[in-house]
Amino acid sequence: MGHGDDLRATVDEVRRFQRLYTRLTGSLDHPGRPHTPYTPSEARILCELSRRERTHVSQLREDLGLTAAHLSRTLGRFEEQGLITRERHHMDARYQQVLLTAAGRAVAAELEERSRASVALLLRGLRWADLRRLRDALRIATDVLGEPRPPSPVRLRPPAPGDYGWIVQRHGALYAREFGWDAAFEGLVARIVGDFAAGHDPACERAWIAELADRPVGSVLCVRDADDPRAARLRLLLVEPDARGEGIGELLVRRCVDFARERGYREVVLWTNDVLSAARTIYERVGFELVAERPHHSFGVDLVGQDWRLALTT
Repeated sequence: MGHGDDLRATVDEVRRFQRLYTRLTGSLDHPGRPHTPYTPSEARILCELSRRERTHVSQLREDLGLTAAHLSRTLGRFEEQGLITRERHHMDARYQQVLLTAAGRAVAAELEERSRASVALLLRGLRWADLRRLRDALRIATDVLGEPRPPSPVRLRPPAPGDYGWIVQRHGALYAREFGWDAAFEGLVARIVGDFAAGHDPACERAWIAELADRPVGSVLCVRDADDPRAARLRLLLVEPDARGEGIGELLVRRCVDFARERGYREVVLWTNDVLSAARTIYERVGFELVAERPHHSFGVDLVGQDWRLALTT
């Protein structure tokens, strides 16, 4: 499939999602929903204003993609209702600033709560695994289509005292919470980390901790594969939930791959499970290829294990 075919297929998928989204958001306004006197456009403006202390009218119009006439009429109604105040910028009177009053913030908070409740009603019948898949898909769509974000001040460093214990604890806690895995998985991670800490070869094996705002938020190990000394094995990739979407996972994977290439490994291999969709997306983006899949029952659940491989060129 060429680029043109990919583009047309992607356009079709986006349009299909647009139709689904329109239908679903329309269903949120069912007759049983508590009445609100505000149109969706008005609610959107109020909620956006609630996220800012004050803002220029021109900036608000640009951010929301509204016409000047429509925004002016809406702000006029809000002002009459005592929801906002408008004032001239103290350094340039040509620019008008808008800020919510206490009453306006109360209305915005109520609208936000109603919106969250409606979405929760829409999602409440989904299984936890489907909720996870949906979050991952929405996060990816936001990353691809959203505004470019400045790079995070992430630092990759070697493990310090206490970090090995952190890797074990965070893997155990997060996988239990997000996937329902039992303590057998934490035991596996403890053995992997213990073997690495006790006897890895620093010339060809490394571990990295991703640090953000002076706290660990991610990890990865690069070790010699037990079955093929010419292959490096990527292990224990982890990113804390509140640090996801910042590119930290891919940064860790690429550092592992770069190290393996520098040390003369022929390839990088890894084993994962199909439920780890966000990690699989990273592996695909870096260039790994799926080479085998096998169902298995581990950590208290039924899973599909996957072997991935990345050939390295010198």
